[in-house]
Amino acid sequence: MTAKEILNELKPLGKESYKRVLSNNHGVKEPFFGVPVSELKKIQKRIKKDYQLALDLYDTGNYDAMYLAGLIADDARMTKADLQRWADKADGGALSGATVPWVAAGSPHGREMALKWIESEKGQVAAAGWATLVSLVSITDDAQLDLAELKRLMQRVQRTIHQAPDAVRPKMNGFLIAVGSYVKPLTDFAIQIGEEIGPVTADLGDNDCQIPSAPDYIRKVQKRGAVGKKRKSAKC
Repeated sequence: MTAKEILNELKPLGKESYKRVLSNNHGVKEPFFGVPVSELKKIQKRIKKDYQLALDLYDTGNYDAMYLAGLIADDARMTKADLQRWADKADGGALSGATVPWVAAGSPHGREMALKWIESEKGQVAAAGWATLVSLVSITDDAQLDLAELKRLMQRVQRTIHQAPDAVRPKMNGFLIAVGSYVKPLTDFAIQIGEEIGPVTADLGDNDCQIPSAPDYIRKVQKRGAVGKKRKSAKC
């Protein structure tokens, strides 16, 4: 199928009520139809993976198509240029916090791009960088992680999170939670850093979203006996 054919399929699946939520509460910008994720996943199930179609869908600039692109992307084939282009265009909704990080983490370039993106002055790109690090620690065996680097990054979060842009703070906090939850050797350190940081606040738009306490969240994972249990895939 072509991107144009997919757009024609998506249009009647849009729901005005969902579109209003995405626009008013989550900053999604036109063009988009407001297609529920459940409908996008039905198309994903049919297409499975398609590298070129994913690129074409993302390049349409239609939010629904861009989200679907992340679901069907062949992560292993994504180049650094592909990922950079996606990060630069990830403006609004779940693109910078989910779509781009999921695909980047599944590519051979996830760590490199994440470390590059967190240096960006563009809020959505920096947010994508931290979210990519979240995905990476959730799917990568501890033996393959650079624990010293993760400690340095957590210390960076401690120093800078309260001065970071609103869009970036939740992702930095999420990184702390992810390391504490998925990387067992660093759980206590993550809790310690979180305690020193204290409450984290940010303007998250007109919605009920709140930034959770990292230490409290990690302790709940500990209580469930789930610390260190990795995900099979970053995508969900």
